Amino acid sequence: MTLPMKILVMGANGQLGSELRVATEGSPDCYIFTDVAELDITDRDSLEDFVTSHEIDIIINCAAYTAVERAEQEQALCDTINHQAVVTLSDVARERGVMIIHISTDFVFDGMRATPYTEQDLPSPINHYGITKWAGERALAASDARYITIRTGWLYSSYGNNFVLTILRLANERKEIRVVDDQRGTPTYAADLAEFLVRIISERKVAGYEGTYHYSNMGVASWYEFAREIVRLAGVDCRVLPCTTEEYPTRARRPRYSVLDKDFTRSRFGVEIPEWRASLARCIEKIMSSKL
Repeated sequence: MTLPMKILVMGANGQLGSELRVATEGSPDCYIFTDVAELDITDRDSLEDFVTSHEIDIIINCAAYTAVERAEQEQALCDTINHQAVVTLSDVARERGVMIIHISTDFVFDGMRATPYTEQDLPSPINHYGITKWAGERALAASDARYITIRTGWLYSSYGNNFVLTILRLANERKEIRVVDDQRGTPTYAADLAEFLVRIISERKVAGYEGTYHYSNMGVASWYEFAREIVRLAGVDCRVLPCTTEEYPTRARRPRYSVLDKDFTRSRFGVEIPEWRASLARCIEKIMSSKL
């Protein structure tokens, strides 16, 4: 008989944390959800006390500074959460023998290629958000803590603030929207990633599986193609038109191509990963039904 594990989910009010609350319903394992109000990832003493008193076996670190644009101005804060806090978390986990599942990003890559990035490709981030996430990855890898890093990208859900909810709002406010068509990646439904995390924990594919893995939905899209599919599935009367990166300047540079290769993840864990359009349809259906 497999004994239940105690899993701490940090950053539990974000998209992935919210989907984990749903995915863990009925799990025989004990999931404890905290956000900054309950447990500050930057506070070592509080973190150590919590992990010890609750006898935590695994920490899923969903806590992150993810505002890519603001990160260019709030560089110190971004580094504190995405890098320095991971150093603290790694130290506590190593000392207490706790496993870490750390969520990272496709934005650790520079996008200067046109084939999917594997786990063996060397990151070279081009914005401050990516720089701090890569620094966090390196700190975790150097810490001697037991860890799994999961890189994902273009995450969305029916919760929080994300591209899908923004496009739905704009499409209902306007007759026409323009969206960048020369940046390509893979939209990823946070519910799929949450279900994957719960599955590998329930199957005990954690200890002995240490390392870095990629998880995003299958397929490739530009932001324009993603937006067009959102509007089509929602049945909103709004024209979606393509534009270039140069026509839509931003403070933070974005990779032109950040598709992740998932072959290693699929073979190592024995999982199939849904195609992005199918997962988007599920999410849109959930959003639309919640408004009825």
